[in-house]
Amino acid sequence: FYSKRLMRLLIEHALSFLPLKSVTVETPQGTTYEGKRFHRQRITGVSILRAGETMEQALTAVCKDIRLGKILIQTNHDTGEPEVSSARGHGAEPCGAVGLGDQTSLCSQLHYLRLPKEISEDYVILMDSTVSTGAAAMMAVRVLLDHDVQEDRIFLLSLLMAEMGVHSVAYAFPRVRIITTAVDKRINEEFHIIPGIGNFGDRYFGTD
Repeated sequence: FYSKRLMRLLIEHALSFLPLKSVTVETPQGTTYEGKRFHRQRITGVSILRAGETMEQALTAVCKDIRLGKILIQTNHDTGEPEVSSARGHGAEPCGAVGLGDQTSLCSQLHYLRLPKEISEDYVILMDSTVSTGAAAMMAVRVLLDHDVQEDRIFLLSLLMAEMGVHSVAYAFPRVRIITTAVDKRINEEFHIIPGIGNFGDRYFGTD
């Protein structure tokens, strides 16, 4: 209950940063009300699997018709960096679809990618429940940029981030908006946030 409530508050706060225009609506009582409406093309949600999926329900509850995408980037627990692996999940785009300089290197680290079509003009809500080093989040941002999403239209949402992750993402992508509910100062030698909230994906889905 508490995590779902916190996710919804986080998403509602993030949506307040979208470009809005003033609109006048007529109420059922026949009076007028001055409100706000999102006036760009679309909003798309992209979750970094699998912990980012925990935030999808809150996002769809607030934005009923939002499109969703998924990115799976396996992190090496010894280095804290995205793991090198040639595996790709069913439905993932071919390596040629992800071309940021060294295509082979990037594709070997990207396990699965599914993005909605014509995402380049969208505002993208990028979701990961926790961000420690920021390595996976930065790779996800690079994938979105490679699909022509504008950097200032990417919102990175997380329940908890480490200071290191915040600084890493902000330094690499200064126009990405970072929105989180809390920041912890340290990560340990296993790249876990301290004090942190543990493996949030496992706790949320009830798995080990």
